[in-house]
Amino acid sequence: MGVFLSYILLGFSLAAPIGPINAAQMDQGIRNGFLHSWVIGLGSIIGECLLILSVFFGVVHFIEIPLMKTFLWLFGSFVLFYTAVESMISSQEITSSERRTKDSLRKTFRSGFLLTITNPLSILFWLGIYGSVLANTMQVYDLNHVLLYGAAILTGLMIWDITMAFVSSGFRKILTPALLKGISIASGVCLFGFALYFGYQAIRLLFHLG
Repeated sequence: MGVFLSYILLGFSLAAPIGPINAAQMDQGIRNGFLHSWVIGLGSIIGECLLILSVFFGVVHFIEIPLMKTFLWLFGSFVLFYTAVESMISSQEITSSERRTKDSLRKTFRSGFLLTITNPLSILFWLGIYGSVLANTMQVYDLNHVLLYGAAILTGLMIWDITMAFVSSGFRKILTPALLKGISIASGVCLFGFALYFGYQAIRLLFHLG
């Protein structure tokens, strides 16, 4: 039981560092409430599940190809830039917590999913971290335990998703429309910063800069 809880804590810890998903989730929670924040996190978790599954098929070696790395950085930059612009534009529609057009849950889920599977940092992070965790676990435990502890990591991710949704939607209830706009724009700027960083990494790889 203690080992299972430690893997839940691992999943929680892996999801906690600030990144594009957390910024987007906070933005959705503040603008649209708990459900939208939870759904964008759920989309991210589904994307992370695909990354975890890919470890079993040795995709990590394919990702190491320079051309593929460049493509991932470029595509990730595009997705983040689009999400940042959309966040800033939609912030102008915030008038009050009762009156504004909400994104559809399907669109919100898709955003979370795309932000994860097009994020090179997320891809390399999960393939690297979970790959090492998997290798270590398989040396000690049988396949059933490997699957069980993989589920524990996903449980930790879900706990973080729900926590972020509660926190961000809680802020939404106490903030004024002006502050909501400011935070939404700040989230967009944060995502835009990640987009620029991804683009810079793509250029470095493309032109073999040191």
